[in-house]
Amino acid sequence: MNSSVASAGAVLAQGGAEAGIGVYLPLVLILALAIAFAVFSVLLGPLVGPSRYNKAKLSAYECGIEPSPQPLVGAGRMPVAYYVTAMLFILFDIEMVFLFPYAVSADALGLWGVAAATLFIATFFIADAYVWRRGGLDWN
Repeated sequence: MNSSVASAGAVLAQGGAEAGIGVYLPLVLILALAIAFAVFSVLLGPLVGPSRYNKAKLSAYECGIEPSPQPLVGAGRMPVAYYVTAMLFILFDIEMVFLFPYAVSADALGLWGVAAATLFIATFFIADAYVWRRGGLDWN
């Protein structure tokens, strides 16, 4: 492995145009492999997929609710509060994903890590206070 890295470095150091094209060979191979995988997947889908269709398989799935062309009486549109709650859940989830590595390596990060985590949490609390103040969490 080291000899190939050294030879690639030597090729780049020489600055030859025809010799430098060989450096891009791994990139071209990965691109060709990705295209071949995509074409293979598209062609294999109809062969392996289900061939017997019925009404249930052809209908759209909407969270267990029977889809209908007309909205249910009284149901109307979905309240925006559901979407705001979902977005807040995603934000809290992302916050935990970013705080977990800090919790694992808190000793190694020292005071700089405490300051960075405090700034990160404060930013989230400011955003949460803004949403709460604007009534984004009210279900009325």
